[in-house]
Amino acid sequence: MRSSPCFRCLFQRSLRRPTHARYQRTPLSSTSPSPSSSASFHSSRSLRQNPVETAPEHLQPPPVQRPTTAPKPVIDLKHIRQNPELYAQNCLDRNYKAAATYPARINELFVQWQAKQREGRGLRERGNLLRRQLADPNSSIDDGSGDDVNGLKGMSREQLLEEARKIKAELAAIEEAESSLADEMQRLALAIPNLTSKHTPVGDEPRVLSFINDHPEPGPDPSDRVWKSHAHIGAELGIFDFAGAATASGWGWYYLLDEAAQLEQALVSYALTAATRAGWRQVSPPSMVYSHIASACGFQPRDQNGETQIYAIAQSAEDAARGKPEWCMAGTAEIPLAGMKADTTIDEASLPMKLVAASRCYRAEAGARGSETKGLYRVHEFTKVELFAWTHPDEGLTEEVFNEMVDLQTEILQSLGLHCRVLEMPTTDLGASATRKIDIEAFFPSRRERNDGWGEVTSASICTDYQTRRLATRLKTASGKLVYPWTVNGTALAVPRVLAAILENGWNEEEKSVTIPEVLRPWMEGREKIGPRVR
Repeated sequence: MRSSPCFRCLFQRSLRRPTHARYQRTPLSSTSPSPSSSASFHSSRSLRQNPVETAPEHLQPPPVQRPTTAPKPVIDLKHIRQNPELYAQNCLDRNYKAAATYPARINELFVQWQAKQREGRGLRERGNLLRRQLADPNSSIDDGSGDDVNGLKGMSREQLLEEARKIKAELAAIEEAESSLADEMQRLALAIPNLTSKHTPVGDEPRVLSFINDHPEPGPDPSDRVWKSHAHIGAELGIFDFAGAATASGWGWYYLLDEAAQLEQALVSYALTAATRAGWRQVSPPSMVYSHIASACGFQPRDQNGETQIYAIAQSAEDAARGKPEWCMAGTAEIPLAGMKADTTIDEASLPMKLVAASRCYRAEAGARGSETKGLYRVHEFTKVELFAWTHPDEGLTEEVFNEMVDLQTEILQSLGLHCRVLEMPTTDLGASATRKIDIEAFFPSRRERNDGWGEVTSASICTDYQTRRLATRLKTASGKLVYPWTVNGTALAVPRVLAAILENGWNEEEKSVTIPEVLRPWMEGREKIGPRVR
């Protein structure tokens, strides 16, 4: 006797939701301070089956090649579905215009998915009746199915088996449609940026929070002091070689020679020392990472305008055919540091987990080359000391680490004698992962014709659970619940720009020399100045 078809395996397919607890996703909030031009140091206390219809091609999010071995992202689709206007407006505020259509589109797809679920549920119920009828044709089935049962009792075994085959084929088509709809919802959700903190000004104008050190020209009228760009200073002192780098590597690369090379190492050593003394654990990370790890951190190969952002490693046709993961060069140590805990569970007792890393960073830096980017200000490869932390998914505890990070940045820049301003960055300046960002800009005399001389030297961001959800980094609380920790990242020191600011602000035209900040002299053999080389 032939056995009856089994439909059990067909009952299990469903769009699953995460079962672990989650913290409420609300924008961070606190009272914003008023600007104070007299402040010379930042205080943390002052900063509180039908084919799935897809959107038109120009509205599609950038494709993400994610291998099967990659961490499985768990996006809170329910929160997006319940708050489509919130997410759409947030996308518009942050200049993600295409992504502003995704929340509504997700709801449309969810309605289609629900319809497929209902259709499949009806077929599974009929399949269950078929299975029971095939197993025992003489049995009495009384489950309220009525006409369905009567119809089955009048069918021969061959007809029942044929009906079972039809149901199986229809269920397969429905499940394929369900899967396609779920994949499309996930793909769109992954392209939506993080929600924005209440700290963050809406628009494109940052808010000045405080200043660091005095301005070298405090008066309204320029002084008689001779200012030079760091590119001219480096050429005069013989410590830069841009021409040789252009021949060897192209535009955007450089050679640091003699005292400039020594100054780079001094800056790195000083920043690492300051961070480790403050309780940050040193890490030496890789410079090459999987592209899907970079994408999970919010770094896409191309931005929403299609411009190249990061360098991808060329992949052979054989590797691509085998599904081998793609690599890219890390644009910041934030990426490999975040990847350290991908697909792992962190114990609550280890938080906050604070790391500091010095690494080489690689940026495509697409865009026109202008006079304001000459020299070291905008380059393709550079050394940077990065701060990164996992925190409790709690606003207050995360802000404590964030403020500590900004205070450390401020301490370093103040001790280097640089005049800076601390800015609460606006919505249009936030990357996909950040809910809040504070930048510190230093005064560059050579950039006085552009932005009054200000140029970014550090940045600090709160990313809530944007990265940990995409990297499957979980936190096990004391009660045993699994939640997603938050991440915070910031620049302790980006060498090229800080080095450039030191040269420009420390230049003495009469002596043709640059004063070395006192805190760096232990790593500069006690030297106080960089002067002309004896030929």
